Amino acid sequence: MSCFVLVPGPWMGDWAWDPVTRGLSERGHDVRAVTLSGLATPDSDVSAVGLGTHVADVLSMLEAEELRDVILVGHSYSGLVVGQVADRAPGRVAHVVFVEGFLPHDGRSMLHAFPERQRAGELHLIAGNGGRWPAPDASVVADGQDLSVRQARWLAERFVDHPGRTIAEPVVLTRPLSSLSATYVICAKEHFGGRVSADVSAMRAEPGWTFETLDTGHWPMISAPDRLVSLLAAVAARV
Repeated sequence: MSCFVLVPGPWMGDWAWDPVTRGLSERGHDVRAVTLSGLATPDSDVSAVGLGTHVADVLSMLEAEELRDVILVGHSYSGLVVGQVADRAPGRVAHVVFVEGFLPHDGRSMLHAFPERQRAGELHLIAGNGGRWPAPDASVVADGQDLSVRQARWLAERFVDHPGRTIAEPVVLTRPLSSLSATYVICAKEHFGGRVSADVSAMRAEPGWTFETLDTGHWPMISAPDRLVSLLAAVAARV
């Protein structure tokens, strides 16, 4: 059986993965989920929390627990985190799974994936919110994402505003992204007409990358946990 380390996306802690953790554990896998620095409580000081802090969080856990041959799973923002962890610790990470994840590109931040005007707007929000990136409300969370009203409210009520520096600081990679052994999971209801970003599409040509699709929205660990468990178990069987 495989060892999974699950890293949540923005505004969330390890709790977001609970249904997936249970499902993979029931199949006999060793599963750990991580809460990244600054995301355990809404009142913690995040002034020193940057993207490198979150990378160090995961690296420290892998080292402290002496984990090897890990399947490292990152959702959304945490695609940047898991990609850098795999770059730093190739001897510990066997495979990376990007679940609707932002891909890390050396010298670029997550905000570089946004149009310039939106990027400026997000930075303005962070500056006016004590250095945290504000979490979306339930209506935004639910919009077209295959969530019930109850699920969207549950998510939004548990969200913690995200440490703002982490989405504004640049990625640091020492190897080409194409060198990773990776799976990209597209959540189809997140994309109009099936279109994905150019940098994600470009990885289809890389021999070490595979692509999978779930017919759900941006939060598959909530909207489709059983299907996500089955997909991850199939990835583990291939790896």
